[in-house]
Amino acid sequence: MAQAAATGAANEAKVMLRDAAAAEPNDLLVADGYLFVCPENLASMSGEMKAFFDRCYYPVLGRIEGRPYAVMICAGSDGEGAARQIARIATGWRLKPVAEPLIVCTHAQAPAEILAPKTIAEPDLVRCRELGAAIAAGLALGIF
Repeated sequence: MAQAAATGAANEAKVMLRDAAAAEPNDLLVADGYLFVCPENLASMSGEMKAFFDRCYYPVLGRIEGRPYAVMICAGSDGEGAARQIARIATGWRLKPVAEPLIVCTHAQAPAEILAPKTIAEPDLVRCRELGAAIAAGLALGIF
């Protein structure tokens, strides 16, 4: 999903794709906008995404206000819990939401389905590319 969004954005903006485990406060400081992407685990954002926010929250607090952001969640059922958590953090940073959360539901409910690698359907990847392109275009046009 993140790669699809990056592909969609690449024509309009310089894209920096960072894994949550490796992202640092400076990555946030040098970016003009953000697209936070993670799986939902047990109705929450993934542990790696939570660790990213824990590591970066205070070092950038008061330094990224007003920047645009959007969220993409891959979920087995609804994804709303993770989306709400990220929205609360973004509100604390005073970021500007520029799109509704994009939630891709895999409908994985049985243990074997939950543990299996996921394949995102092409229509959902199109939505991811479109969101990436929309954020990049908004930045390029000065809308955000």
